[in-house]
Amino acid sequence: MPRRTSDKLLRVDLTAECIKSEAVPKKWLRRYVGGKGLGARYLYEELSPSADPLGSENALLFMLGPLSGVLPGEPRYAVITKSPLTGAFLDSYSGGEFAASLAGALGEHIGMLVTGRADTPVRIKIEDGTATIAPASDLWGADTVEVCASVDAPVACIGPAGEHRVKYATIASDAGEHHAGRGGAGAVMGAKRLKAIVARGNCPDALSLLRRKYADEFRDANVGQWQAASGTLESVDFANEVGVLSTRGWQEGRFEGTDDIGIEAAKAAAYERERDDDAVPGGFRVETDEGKHVPRGANAMSLGAGLGIDEFDSVAVLGETCNRLGVDVISGGSAVAWAIRASQEDIIERDLRFGDPGGARALIKEIARRETPFGDALADGVRVAASSFGGDDLVPTVKAMEVPPYDPRGAKGMALAYATSDRGGCHRRARPVETEVFREEELSDVDRVRRIIAEQNARSILWSLIIDDFVGEVLWSDLGAEWLSAVGHDYTVSELWTVGKRIWTLIRLFNVREGFSRSDDAIPTMFTEPLSKGPSDGKALNSGEFEAMLEQYYAERGWSEKGRPTWALLERLDLVDTVDGETPIALHPVRPLNDS
Repeated sequence: MPRRTSDKLLRVDLTAECIKSEAVPKKWLRRYVGGKGLGARYLYEELSPSADPLGSENALLFMLGPLSGVLPGEPRYAVITKSPLTGAFLDSYSGGEFAASLAGALGEHIGMLVTGRADTPVRIKIEDGTATIAPASDLWGADTVEVCASVDAPVACIGPAGEHRVKYATIASDAGEHHAGRGGAGAVMGAKRLKAIVARGNCPDALSLLRRKYADEFRDANVGQWQAASGTLESVDFANEVGVLSTRGWQEGRFEGTDDIGIEAAKAAAYERERDDDAVPGGFRVETDEGKHVPRGANAMSLGAGLGIDEFDSVAVLGETCNRLGVDVISGGSAVAWAIRASQEDIIERDLRFGDPGGARALIKEIARRETPFGDALADGVRVAASSFGGDDLVPTVKAMEVPPYDPRGAKGMALAYATSDRGGCHRRARPVETEVFREEELSDVDRVRRIIAEQNARSILWSLIIDDFVGEVLWSDLGAEWLSAVGHDYTVSELWTVGKRIWTLIRLFNVREGFSRSDDAIPTMFTEPLSKGPSDGKALNSGEFEAMLEQYYAERGWSEKGRPTWALLERLDLVDTVDGETPIALHPVRPLNDS
């Protein structure tokens, strides 16, 4: 049987030490489904404009979806909050044993909303649909692996970076193997003095026949075969081959050391691989002196090529260091890359070099604990460090979030995907780089815009169902409608597309209310300068072409020239009764530049 109907929410006030269960409005469940969508609806309702992300008033939601624990692949959960790094909406996702246990532990609840701030460090224990608050001073200061080892149940926790409110601190689980990474949800936990969440529960039984069908379809799909071969590690080989791999702090588009840090290097290293017939393929584990590390594409790209390090073991150690401290590897790698470039430009007085894993590791530790004024500045993100020291054109950010290491100069659709991402520079909302590099001459800019919007809408609904990203790729034909029907939620495919649009628009309303506008949907100026090395050598973004794509994007979305949703759009998406009086709404959308 699937998990029980989840139509309640656990509400935890750490200041008052109060916990209660409340019903989720039925209209909200229908309109937003769960996960990302429902979390966004609560965040918009709960927060006042300009609320401090690290203040007690910020809400931190741990959300499931109606398919949590049902689908093949890893169970996942969503973390929803206001980002301390960007000041915008933030959703991060993580999988593994904790996610599976949480799906059982929450019972009738689809999630948990945490507000307030504890006087001393605490943990929240969830079991049989109830939650309790317990002391955690004994865990304060421990790294993520140590916390997981000390608790006899699956746990999600923060490391030293979260305790010190590093604005890109992660929430880690499964001994640091899984992370809700980007945007600093771990810093929000640290600000609330919430060290850990312990979940005791068994993941509900799946719908076995439907599960087997989709497991088989997944393995037959291209994405399934790719995941089986490499996890996500092969992404570094792909990016390097097509010339979009950010290298040595975004100075080049190809890394000559890729063979030493990519999938073949992982296969040559000593590793374990855990598999069962019902699991998503993948799961490399490499031994380091600090423990077992799961090498993923982001590690090899951000901590390897991005820092000019071509030793597999060194990259693995840097990845494990980030995992234990609770530091996002993309933002952490970008911070180190910025520091090295700033040193080379004599902007800062530090002896830092590309290709030096020891120096990189020391700086990551310095950042995680804010041990020095320099580490303290970098802990607030590249944009803050650059505003203090200079060098704002050395490493790119969008809405203050460090851009992932896919260089858009080799696939200009990625520039628009980065600029319009709802949480800042992010490659997960839309990934045109995966196809655009092979079809550059075939695609018009209107095609690019429409494909990006379709991906953003689709992932908005899939992440509300809480579907493993890789499994989700084979559900795009019906957006999970067949699965939803099997667990008692009947939607047509058309209705689900509307839900995706509604969620994306609601989050835009949240960000607009926080003061975000067209000027924030911008590309860093460095992308208008030519890239060097590889197939993309000499390529640069044309700022005029980008602005035209952005204008087309707004027109396709039904937004104004300032990037604000219109009343007509809100009426079509049934959002008029949701929007508050403090959210600016436009009267007229921008007109499309090209209707072809």
